[in-house]
Formats: sequence, structure tokens, C-alpha cells
Amino acid sequence: MDVKDFWYDLPEELIAQDPLEDRASSRLLVLDKNTGEITNKHFYDIIDYLDEGLSGS
Repeated sequence: MDVKDFWYDLPEELIAQDPLEDRASSRLLVLDKNTGEITNKHFYDIIDYLDEGLSGS
């Protein structure tokens, strides 16, 4: 695998320069690893994608 395989064009005007005032309204791109489906969500939806009861310890 070569690093250049991951290169893509991202116009500078599409890169956020400042966070949103209401950060919970930030966009979230979700990839379903089983189907390959990509869905646009809001960051406040992230709880729907986390497993309950898991901890870092």
C-alpha cells in the first residue's frame, strides 16, 4: 500500500476554519461497515453508534 493511494482533492474553501457556534450541530459522516452505506448525520446522533457499557479500562 502506498500513501499516494489515499490522496484526494479537498478544496480549501470546504475546510472549516472555525468551529460551529453550536458544536452539537456539527456534521457526522457514518459508514456502515456491513453494507458500505454512507450516511450524513449530525454529531448529536453519535450516541446511536456507540456501544453501551464499554469503557477504556
